Amino acid sequence: MSLYDDAVLVLKGYEDQPELRQVYLDHLAAHPDGMWKACADGHITASALVIDPERGRVLLTLHRKLRMWLQMGGHCEPGDVSLRAAALREATEESGIPGLTLVPGGPVRLDRHHTPCAWHLDVQYAALAPAGAVEAISDESLDLRWFPYDEVADVADESVTRLAEATRTRLGV
Repeated sequence: MSLYDDAVLVLKGYEDQPELRQVYLDHLAAHPDGMWKACADGHITASALVIDPERGRVLLTLHRKLRMWLQMGGHCEPGDVSLRAAALREATEESGIPGLTLVPGGPVRLDRHHTPCAWHLDVQYAALAPAGAVEAISDESLDLRWFPYDEVADVADESVTRLAEATRTRLGV
């Protein structure tokens, strides 16, 4: 199955945010290249919020280009076999933490936002950090930092705050 086909199946199976989900599906129907950065009208991206439920915290990256505290994520690549795989790859690369596992149950949220390259139609997952995880800053980050749940809204925008809240709800923490 192609990454495009996987994205369509994931989105069709995602039951929340029906209007935004339909925007994503319409975009893919109109743009066969809608998975890739080269699609100037916008493209699907994959991200994951790294969470450490045992310590009640999330890991955010201070994005080098955007200068904002964000979850790990970015563009899909030709080697990605699924949106889940793309989100996990991005989270692992940007956090430097091996052994991350995605929370079961598909995407946690969708978020559409404009970036310098185009509209990002982000499919957002959550990743659990293994016990004793130690982060390592990547070339895409100015900083990585763990934030207690109640401090996320103080440093990040509403998109990240909503993702953190939805992740906590899914995990029951």
